[in-house]
Amino acid sequence: MAASIHRIKVVNDVSDLVPILRAVDTPLKLKLVQRLGEDWLTLADIEREFGVEGSKALAFFEKLRLIDTRWVAREGRKQPDKGYHFYYSTINMSTTSPLAEISEVLAIATMGAKEYAKLEERIFQAVGKEGRFFSDVAEELGMSPTRLKGLVKRSEKLEYRGHRIERFRAETEVA
Repeated sequence: MAASIHRIKVVNDVSDLVPILRAVDTPLKLKLVQRLGEDWLTLADIEREFGVEGSKALAFFEKLRLIDTRWVAREGRKQPDKGYHFYYSTINMSTTSPLAEISEVLAIATMGAKEYAKLEERIFQAVGKEGRFFSDVAEELGMSPTRLKGLVKRSEKLEYRGHRIERFRAETEVA
């Protein structure tokens, strides 16, 4: 039996609460997080147990950098499969923020799907195929940095890369 590694996710920015809350916002995601915490699962395992929604949730976890990967050898298979496991065993939240920012972040995390989809699409279009600098997008859309960060961190279609916002493409889509 392999020894488990204890990894801690440190939350220093209030907008980091959005993806953590969204990672377990449905019964399916919660169950998938629990299963990925227990064992290494391949994409085929996840699709068999959780369906297409499970693979979408896996891509979202990948975007959030909440999962670890390694090659998993399976009996009866010549080549190993890529396996996934939840990366962190503990979350440490150490942040102080004005009430207005925390309120904004919690509102984004709990926002209805239709309302969020409209905002996500506005950002998606503003970013374009090549991506754009965060401050340019915030200015164009008239959003506070906290609001834009929270919206992007909730997104399954957008991600941060340095000081840029880009359209997200999961490794699981490349195969």
